[in-house]
Amino acid sequence: MQIQVVKSKIHRVKITQAELNYVGSVTIDQDLMEAANLIENERVQIVNINNGERLETYVIKGERGTGVICLNGPAARKAAIGDIVIIVSYGILDFEEAKTFKPSVIFPDSNNRLIR
Repeated sequence: MQIQVVKSKIHRVKITQAELNYVGSVTIDQDLMEAANLIENERVQIVNINNGERLETYVIKGERGTGVICLNGPAARKAAIGDIVIIVSYGILDFEEAKTFKPSVIFPDSNNRLIR
């Protein structure tokens, strides 16, 4: 049996931009992507702490070191600049492997920068 588990999580980052006129996705600072073990085009769930909205989209690389978290396209309607969100991706693992798997979880600072 295989089950779906949390693979990566960026806990409590601030939305820095919202671009309605875009094909769709979430732009994430490349430093945050790498620290959370996310790759471009990976499916993610975004949970908005401010308003309770949940959405699914895919990741595109943002400029390294900028702290950018930009909702693009229709997703831009689900959050305001300054809202705090959690970004989660999931992986499918064998049941036994899932018991010991450790996800990549990061806790950026209030400026969406990695805490070292």
